[in-house]
Amino acid sequence: MESESESGAAADTPPLETLSFHGDEEIIEVVELDPGPPDPDDLAQEMEDVDFEEEEEEEGNEEDWVLEPQEGVVGSMEGPDDSEVTFALHSASVFCVSLDPKTNTLAVTGGEDDKAFVWRLSDGELLFECAGHKDSVTCAGFSHDSTLVATGDMSGLLKVWQVDTKEEVWSFEAGDLEWMEWHPRAPVLLAGTADGNTWMWKVPNGDCKTFQGPNCPATCGRVLPDGKRAVVGYEDGTIRIWDLKQGSPIHVLKGTEGHQGPLTCVATNQDGSLILTGSVDCQAKLVSATTGKVVGVFRPETVASQPSLGEGEESESNSVESLGFCSVMPLAAVGYLDGTLAIYDLATQTLRHQCQHQSGIVQLLWEAGTAVVYTCSLDGIVRLWDARTGRLLTDYRGHTAEILDFALSKDASLVVTTSGDHKAKVFCVQRPDR
Repeated sequence: MESESESGAAADTPPLETLSFHGDEEIIEVVELDPGPPDPDDLAQEMEDVDFEEEEEEEGNEEDWVLEPQEGVVGSMEGPDDSEVTFALHSASVFCVSLDPKTNTLAVTGGEDDKAFVWRLSDGELLFECAGHKDSVTCAGFSHDSTLVATGDMSGLLKVWQVDTKEEVWSFEAGDLEWMEWHPRAPVLLAGTADGNTWMWKVPNGDCKTFQGPNCPATCGRVLPDGKRAVVGYEDGTIRIWDLKQGSPIHVLKGTEGHQGPLTCVATNQDGSLILTGSVDCQAKLVSATTGKVVGVFRPETVASQPSLGEGEESESNSVESLGFCSVMPLAAVGYLDGTLAIYDLATQTLRHQCQHQSGIVQLLWEAGTAVVYTCSLDGIVRLWDARTGRLLTDYRGHTAEILDFALSKDASLVVTTSGDHKAKVFCVQRPDR
């Protein structure tokens, strides 16, 4: 079991006895663990007492589309531009994108130009710049209620803005940033850094807690749907499921239970009972969040049957890049760097379909309420697949370089992509037959 970081927050963070995280009611209270363990009497009441019902979603404006004139395209990606809106204020590769969860009308993008922008999806109009970064912005996202937007750069500088006032309300310098995510029910920001720590802050007052992992980067992480736990994967192949209130790992998977290479991605199913982890070792592991035990291991047939590659070469030539659970069927999707999309049946733990891309998969997302999975890849194309049949439904083109990230609106009407061509694009994917 790992011990809490003795350093706690950075020197400029004011020491506090307790840290209360509030949604509609008090839902979590973090106790600074230096110099001793938390006093249970100081912890907040159980989160089950809180009303976590989502507010009514506001309908976004999906009519005022501005069709961008097609720009010159070169090389193998020459072709039509299917996008409705192009956001072109970045001057270098655009690494990340996130949509505001409440209305799905705003996007935040971050890029290699050390810039981050909040802009409107309907017409691409810039609302404000998230200024002040001095390194590539690799993480960006809105809080659960869309009132705050956070951006993080590679050097570990994190900033948060109030969306309605466009004013910066918080910043913090952590170690080199690996990942960042908002808590699903509270104004609480989590991030993993290259020193192995997972940080948790209450925003905007900055109250802080750290979860110390092994002495290697915390490469990926995800807050579980209950808001009480988080799963974090590390470069040494270990997986930890953390109790966010107690500040201690509930389960640690290492050795044969963990991965044989750095973790690249983690996902959870809707109720948080199952966790899926992916690694450069080409394996995806299905883990029970309750017991911390591995209940399934997935590896596509093409990866296991490459006779021309030695074991070391095989590991370097392919990796799991993205994964996720279907919300309506017991299916999981795993995307690989070699372009393989594997659809697995969770009930039988067998490979159901294998869909091949011409180039590596960067990310995949499941459409809510259906068995449709979206992929974006290094060939600059977004594809929609029917996971029941393994059939390609349609694809969307317009980028002249690889897609590096994408986001899907809740009603599955819009896909927003970012690319190495310095652009972000909005695609309308709603179709009468779907």
